Amino acid sequence: MKAMTMPVGQMLVSVRAPCACVKIAGRVTFTSSLDFKALLNELLRQGFTRFVIDLSECVLMDSTFLGVLASFGLKFHTPQPDLMQRSLDLFNPSERVMELLDTLGVLELFHVVRGETAPTQDAEARALTPTNPTRDEVKRNCLEAHELLMAVNPANIARFKDVAAFLTEDLKKNNTPV
Repeated sequence: MKAMTMPVGQMLVSVRAPCACVKIAGRVTFTSSLDFKALLNELLRQGFTRFVIDLSECVLMDSTFLGVLASFGLKFHTPQPDLMQRSLDLFNPSERVMELLDTLGVLELFHVVRGETAPTQDAEARALTPTNPTRDEVKRNCLEAHELLMAVNPANIARFKDVAAFLTEDLKKNNTPV
């Protein structure tokens, strides 16, 4: 009997100002979270104000990816000094993804939208070009994501304190600023 493997995550982006839609398919993990973070930060820098994360084909997210997503949910949920109104919608997340967001206590940071078509479905979608982060950049990103999940929901401390401690020690061993 073969072990069932989940498809590796893929991200596509389509834009039509002021909206950017990021379609996530398959399973996304800590390795794709840096690309996702860089993409959203670049779109913010370019002035996009409405973000739709299309999760209709997302099978699973690991805790690092969830932490990065939650960091943007928190950023958009909190009034910004520039008074720019921004929104972040999760489009058609699966029950499993909804359960993960709820269990980690971050579901309230998002507006969940159900529908048949994503807002920018007729815009041209392009695949993200993956970055090649260093191991320390990946570790630092994982640490930041887990620290955020613990800060947002104290119940997550028991889940992630050992991961955060391990990553902190590992980064210190490599003389990398934490």
